[in-house]
Amino acid sequence: MTGGAAARFLLGAALLAVCLSGGVAAQDIPQAPLLTLDQERLFAESRFGMAIQKRYDDESATLLAENRRIEAALEQEERDLTDRRATLPQAEFQTLAEAFDAKVEEIRTAQDAKSRALTRRREEERQRFIQAVVPVLGEVMRETGAVAIIDKSAIILSFDRLDMTDTAIARIDAVLGDGTSPPAGADPAPGSTPTP
Repeated sequence: MTGGAAARFLLGAALLAVCLSGGVAAQDIPQAPLLTLDQERLFAESRFGMAIQKRYDDESATLLAENRRIEAALEQEERDLTDRRATLPQAEFQTLAEAFDAKVEEIRTAQDAKSRALTRRREEERQRFIQAVVPVLGEVMRETGAVAIIDKSAIILSFDRLDMTDTAIARIDAVLGDGTSPPAGADPAPGSTPTP
């Protein structure tokens, strides 16, 4: 299951399980049993989602710059080693060349691990986002009398007025902000662990 499919599945499952409570009325959404939601827009346009994406972009740029610096240093080291080849005994050059190859492989492994860790952190942040928005979306469901929210990409035909994405983004921004701290007096989403 891809990251996007897993996120859609988790969001759908969580929405069905969420406990609904009272709150402010949803605006511009009709009373309807089904609502639609563009999950990608919800993430990309909410302050919380944008903060996650910015952290990922910043960390990616830092890692890319580090990789370029390392690559330039290794290229210079390789040129220096090649220049020395004519002046070194074959056995000594071979030892240095093997040590250089081992160093390159070790660095590549370390940088690949950093890249994988960065991707894993982004996925964990997306899951934290989903857990945090479920109660907010559940509140909109309660206010509109909906029994389900369906991802807009899975719909063949619907009325645009059933799309709650704009309302959900506005509500999430108001309740969760950029996600750096839980809303005052709010209980964590079911199954989530409060962030210290």
